[in-house]
Amino acid sequence: MKPETAREELIRATHLAMAGQWDAAHNIAQASGHPIAHWIHAVLHKIEPDEGNSRYWYARTSRRYEEYETPEEEWQAILAELSEP
Repeated sequence: MKPETAREELIRATHLAMAGQWDAAHNIAQASGHPIAHWIHAVLHKIEPDEGNSRYWYARTSRRYEEYETPEEEWQAILAELSEP
């Protein structure tokens, strides 16, 4: 998958997650090996809540479980990072 296509898919996954479409977002994140996909995966499991699984995915990122106060803030941070060139 081309990098721009991967980013587009991850943006789509983030919007799906923000709309409460957890399964669709999870499927995209799980199918991707992109580092931000791991972050999306971590947030989804934090919301679930499945702290152990969430922490596993955070360990595969440069982020921490406690870094953001709300999932909404974290989704915005993910979108901002995906928007960077």
